[in-house]
Parts: sequence; C-alpha cells; structure tokens
Amino acid sequence: MENDAVIRLRGVRTNNLKSLELDIPHGRLVVFAGVSGSGKSSLVFGTVAAEAGRRLNETFPPFARERLPRWTRPDADLIEGLSPVVVVGQRRLGGNARSTVGTATGVWTYLRLLFSRIGTPHVGEASRFSFNDPAGMCPTCSGLGETVVSAVDRFLDPDLSLAQGAIRVPGFGAGHHWYERFKDVGAFTADTPLREWTGDERRALLYGGEHAARLGTRPAREYEGIVERFERIHLRAAGEVSDRKREVLTRFTRTAPCPECGGDRLNAAARAATVRGRTPGELARTEIADLAAWLREVDDPAVAPVVSGLGARLRALVEVGLGYLHPGRATTTLSGGESQKITTVRHLGGGLVGMTYIFDEPTTGLHPCDAASMTGLLARLRDQGGTILVVEHDPAVMAAADEVVEIGPGAGADGGRVVHQGTFEALRSAGTATAAALAARWPVRAEPRPATGALTVSGARRNNLKDVTVNVPTGVLTVLTGVAGSGKSSLAAELVDRHGAVVLDQRPVAVHRRSTPVTYTGIAGPLRALFAARSGLPAGRFSANSAGACPECRGLGTVRVDLAFLEAEEVRCPICEGRRFTDEVLRHRVAGLTIADIDALTVAEALDLLPDPRIRTALGRLDRVGLGHLRLGRPLTSLSGGECQRLKIARELREAAEPSLYVLDEPTTGLHPSDVAVLLGVLDRLIERGHTVVVIEHEVDVMRHADHLIDLGPGPGERGGRVLYQGPPARIRGTATAAALLGG
Repeated sequence: MENDAVIRLRGVRTNNLKSLELDIPHGRLVVFAGVSGSGKSSLVFGTVAAEAGRRLNETFPPFARERLPRWTRPDADLIEGLSPVVVVGQRRLGGNARSTVGTATGVWTYLRLLFSRIGTPHVGEASRFSFNDPAGMCPTCSGLGETVVSAVDRFLDPDLSLAQGAIRVPGFGAGHHWYERFKDVGAFTADTPLREWTGDERRALLYGGEHAARLGTRPAREYEGIVERFERIHLRAAGEVSDRKREVLTRFTRTAPCPECGGDRLNAAARAATVRGRTPGELARTEIADLAAWLREVDDPAVAPVVSGLGARLRALVEVGLGYLHPGRATTTLSGGESQKITTVRHLGGGLVGMTYIFDEPTTGLHPCDAASMTGLLARLRDQGGTILVVEHDPAVMAAADEVVEIGPGAGADGGRVVHQGTFEALRSAGTATAAALAARWPVRAEPRPATGALTVSGARRNNLKDVTVNVPTGVLTVLTGVAGSGKSSLAAELVDRHGAVVLDQRPVAVHRRSTPVTYTGIAGPLRALFAARSGLPAGRFSANSAGACPECRGLGTVRVDLAFLEAEEVRCPICEGRRFTDEVLRHRVAGLTIADIDALTVAEALDLLPDPRIRTALGRLDRVGLGHLRLGRPLTSLSGGECQRLKIARELREAAEPSLYVLDEPTTGLHPSDVAVLLGVLDRLIERGHTVVVIEHEVDVMRHADHLIDLGPGPGERGGRVLYQGPPARIRGTATAAALLGG
C-alpha cells in the first residue's frame, strides 16, 4: 500500500505495546479486539489519536495551543499517514443542569426559531424561548425547571426517641446547640419513641410556628422547628458549599418541579406561546419520534428552512434508535451508549470528509437487537469518506467491519502484539483469545439456584414504569433485561430506594495524574506504615505527595520542560530518574524492595512479596477480578475501559458480614468475552456467601448464567416500562431478549 492509503505504525511502545508494527487502511471500518488490558486502547487512543491530535495542535500558533487539549507524544519509531481525528469515547455527555437532549443535539435551537417566527401570541426573538437566557428563563427556578426542597420524610427515625437520636439531620442531637436549647421546653418528651407521639406533636417538632402554637404545652416563643432551621442553614445561606454540607444536602433534600413553571423552565410569556396548539414545554416532553410526526404538520412557508433542518436532525436521531428520548431530558441522565449515538449523529451532519473517527465500545448500553443501528451508523460515516477505528468486544460489530485487528495474546506484559489482522471470518479460525471466545457459548442455566426469600417492588411509576410490581428473589443472581430505555435503570433505582443496596454504577473512575492502583485501593496507608515500621522514619516520608517526594519533580517522576515558542514537553526527572522519591527514602527496603520498586510490581507479584494482611486483602480483590497483571504504580489514566470497570468492581464488592443486596449497572462494560467468565465467578462467590445480586445487563452470557430474569419492554420510553417476563432464563419466550438469549 502507498503511505497515504494507510496509517503506518512502526516500533510503537506506548504502555505495554511491544515495538508494534501495523498498517491501518484509510476509508475502512476497522475493529480492534483483544482481552481487556491487551493494548487496544494504548494503540488506538494512546498512539493514533494522541499523535494525530498533537500534530494538529502544532499547526496552531502558540497562543492558541495553550488553550487546546494536550496530547502526550507516543513512544514510537514512525507514525505516518495520519488524518485529523475525532474521538467518540464512552464518557457520557454530562454537562450541567441546563444541558438537555434538545440543547446537545440542536433540536431546541430549531424549536426556538420556530416559536419566534410563527408562535402565537408573538413573543419575540429566539432568545425569548431560551431557558439559558434571562430573557426567556423562569425567574423562580432560573431556567432549571426544578427547585431543591427538604426531604422531610428522611429527617426523623420514628422508632427512636429524641434522647436516642431520632433526628437524623446532623446538628440536632444531644450535645448540639438546638437540642440543648429546646430539650427542656416542656412541649416534647425526650424519652418516648416518635412513633408514639401524636401527629400534631411531630408536626410541631418539624415545623414549629403555628403547629407548635396549637400544642397544649407550647414550646418557647423563640422555638425554631427542625425544617425551618435546616432550610435556613443549608438552603438559604450564601457562600461556598463544603463537602460535608454537600453530603447533608444529598441525604436530606430532593428536587421538585418548579412551583411557577411546573418544569417547563421558561417564563410565563414563552410558556403561553403555541405552534399548532403545542407549547414549548409540551414539545420538550414529547418523544423525538412523535415530535418528528408533529413537525410534518407544520407547513408554513415562512419557516420552511427551519422545518427542513429540524426534520433532518429528528430523523437521524430516530434512525439510530433514540426516538424514545425527549428534548427536555437532562444529558446527565443519558447512558454512555446514548451519549455516543448523539455525538455520532452530530458528526454525520458535519459534512467533513477524510477524517478519522475513533469509537470506544459504541455498543455499550445497547440491547443485542439494537446493535444493528449503531453498526449502520458507523458504516454511514465510513461511506461519507471517513476512516472508522473501533475498540469493541461485540461480535456483531466485528462482523460488520472491513477488517479486524486483534492485540494480545494476553493482558499487561503478556499483550501488546498484533496476533491477527484480517476479516472477521478469518478471525474465527485464528486461534486467538477472541477466536476462542467466539466459538464458546455459555450454557443457559437449566436449574436456578434456590432463593432464600424475595424483595418486593410494588406499584413502581418512576420515569416510564407503568405501575410495575416485581418480586426479586434473594440469595441468587437476577438480571434486568430489555431494550435500551425500557425502564431497567428506573426499576433498579426503585429497588435500591426501597431496600437499600451496595450500588456499582457506570460512573467513571475518578482519577488525576497521581492516581494509581495503590491510591485507589486504599493500600497506600498500610504500605507507608510497613516502611515506617522497618525504617523508623515517619510514614509521610514514604508518600510521593508529601515529605518524601523528590523536590525537583514533586513526586511526579517527570518535569515539564519549557521550550519557549515550541510546545512544552514532559521528560523523566533528571534528579530521581523517574523514581519520585528522595535518595534518603530510597535507602530503606521491605522484602528487598524500595518504595519505588513497589510501584513496578504487578498485583500478582505484590501478593507474594508483601506480608501485611490489609495489603493482601485489597490486592486479593484485584487479583480475583483478573487484574493480577496491573503494575501498582501505573497511572489510572492509562487503564483501558475494561480494566477501570474491574477496578471499580474490586473496590465495591466488599465481603460484607451480613447478607447484602448488590446492584450492578452493566458490569461487563469494557470486558472481553473471556473476562466475563471471571466476573461471573466473582458474582457467584457473592451468592455463595448469602448475598443477593441484581445486574442490569445486555451481555447474553450474563443473562444465560442468571437464576432469574426480569425482562422489561416491549419498547423504549413510553413504549416500555412493562414487565414482559419474570422467571428462569430457560423459559423466556416471545421477546427481543428471548431471541438474543436463546438464538444468539
């Protein structure tokens, strides 16, 4: 191939890559496969995307480069044939409370134009219909659509007396100002459980004022009810919110629709305008598929360009399976898969050719029956002149690819090589880990394990749930299934709210450049204490973030070199040579190793060498979820999606003393099929200890391994929210999940 027809990579050594050599064809859909931690992300994101981004940045003047994303130069002998790169990762759209599906997709911009042109009564320009502009926002909620109110039902424990701590809100118990001031006022009995109080007494305790005045034994005139004091301190006080105060707000408040706009976010004038009988607020709550149908009725020539542009945007969203979303939905509530689809739709309409688009597991969050919509989207981007590079474990995406590249053969030090490059059919007989996983099929559990009881959720109406009632068996594995948007997450949230649980959700690992497996697992303290006991030095001397840090690099191991008008670069610290600590600290050893040597150990090696039981317990959890290959000092920013997911699982799946409920949201995200077996082993061990495990999942092998399925649907959004099936996986019939599970 000619150089300009391929991305030519030679001698690539990013992270665990072993002087890798590869030609990636332009204008093709190429899928990168391999076990979690094999080096896929290091190749695609850490090498191709990083170098393309770095070179593009160099075309801008220094002033502009300071404001662009920074890319680390990958370790490679040669990288040629790059084009500008667009990275579409698993990260959710996020944004703030003002970001909605409508604002993120441009749909709301078109709707604002529509109402400003033909809305009746006429209100004014488009800004008058923006809830982010003072001209259009509701003055009560400032355009947020909701207000924060006290969750009064959480304030008291009715089974306790005041003296026993019945007031759950911090600052109201014995020894605190409020309690000491009002405990002897004569109105309340401090030693009687609140359940035995009259309703009037409880209302007086909470609200004071007229409620207190109606009591036969009136509190002092200056008595301040719990709710009044809480809201004065936490809701009406100005100034910066501390972490402690933020935690209290999370526990004892909830959001409620704005009393003025009812959640429409707009002021009275904008709320009153209509187009074909529909207000902006009504359209914000209309599903995109239904909004597209309504738009076809708008035939005023004055807004023909607006209707055309809005119609194209709505059709694209429907075509990729997002027709169940509505423009008013907050982007913070979207899954990673939904976010990727919205981002991809924006690129489809961008009109750019010759770009390289890099996707990180685009089928994350999608039911197997929905995968075709995403692969079709990728093919359309390719056919518009793009080069599509996809990191993916889904066989359906591999089958749709022009070429599959597998990195392996194992993870960590055992990976980093190209073990296959060719068609999907050729991969099936390639003898690799992915080929073996494609050939294997997890059997459907024939006989469910016996349940120890049941947790009931009755009459659930959260989001799109239609008065749902389910019994979740305890002591076994239950999987919530159904198409994306069918109500699985809503049902899981109801289960957690009503019964309490250890929750492992899809939030990313919180990392910064100093975060490593040592800091994340909490073994940093025991590790420093171990060195302190052997050396006689304070434990803080063995922290790269404290007194023991190299003074030149401040414990980072690298220093930033200012190259004047060229882009600054980070190089290994010349004083500590990347070891991060002072010479004095590095003179002390445990098991023949310095504190810097510990960072170079893998989890499996550290288990053999470090005797402290707290360290062994934490590292043992990592090893059990298949992360024995991780080096302890490796920055978490360099981990693959699958490695990050298992890191979260290892930290969250603690061995509780009492039987507990564990709820996991798509724990197979980022996992190679061969790693799913490791995950299922972890879940089985929890069940063996008497715990109950509930999983939201689209991975077919997890469904087959379940004792109990709860299948929701039949469609997304308002077309979902019903229970289609409850029972053993072997008996499910007639649903999209049944087709995937029994026929896949």
